[in-house]
Amino acid sequence: MSFRIITDSASDIPQETAAKWDITVMPVHTMFGEDEYLDGVTLSPAQFFDKLVNTGIVPRTSQVTPFEFGQEYKKAVDAGESVLCITMSAGVSGTYQSACTAAMEYDGKVKVIDSRQFCISLYVLVRYACICRDRGMSMEETAQAVEKVKDRVHVISVFDTLEFLKLGGRISSAAALAGNLLSIKPVITVREGLVEVISRARGSRKALQKAVEFIRQVGGIDETMPSCLGFTGQSDKVLTSFISKYARQYADRLRDLPIVPVGATVGTYAGPGAVALAFFDNGEQKY
Repeated sequence: MSFRIITDSASDIPQETAAKWDITVMPVHTMFGEDEYLDGVTLSPAQFFDKLVNTGIVPRTSQVTPFEFGQEYKKAVDAGESVLCITMSAGVSGTYQSACTAAMEYDGKVKVIDSRQFCISLYVLVRYACICRDRGMSMEETAQAVEKVKDRVHVISVFDTLEFLKLGGRISSAAALAGNLLSIKPVITVREGLVEVISRARGSRKALQKAVEFIRQVGGIDETMPSCLGFTGQSDKVLTSFISKYARQYADRLRDLPIVPVGATVGTYAGPGAVALAFFDNGEQKY
């Protein structure tokens, strides 16, 4: 029996990529004041950052609803498919619970996985699920494979500014001012489904050193598994500059990776100028 893979737009999988992979990406709702948009559908990452920088409005995001998941489940089941739904971490959003609530009506035809990830770390996990499916695995086999490897997925990100963490209420104004004056670059990962600041480095070069140290600590990058680069803002100039200036030793390996513009879910707090790498560590599982 064929099956459909569904995820949410916290994965930052563009709709055109979703069509290429033959999956469904459910858009998170993004609000600027009274105006509501669908992340990646009616609001592109570039448009999001234009509004974030120029309107002075702090955006809000809200989860995909059970009704919206139910609509997509029904389409798949009516077409004779089962569904594997992989959502952003339940630790940061109610989207996983929405997906589970909607699945209750489908008597085992829908399997929901809490990725314990979001942003481009969810992107690479969904990409792995697609590879499993395309190699002929069933929905149950693919779900088992994803569950087996999801704790090997990591994302390491360097934020360019503390300003949007301040606007989002994550840090105080005084902390943001002091950090910006000292050129503090937060180095951030996702651990056990939650955002974790692993370092506050002074300057981009030291931030990269902290990022490389993190990669070593988790066991290095499994280059046989999906990896991805991400950036926030209206272009990837900061990312390409970051690699050329500070990551020359990795340039050959990074050059061929997918580069993904990060949207509203993370962009609300990162602001423009953040860069990120998602990867699987060197465990035993390969595809």
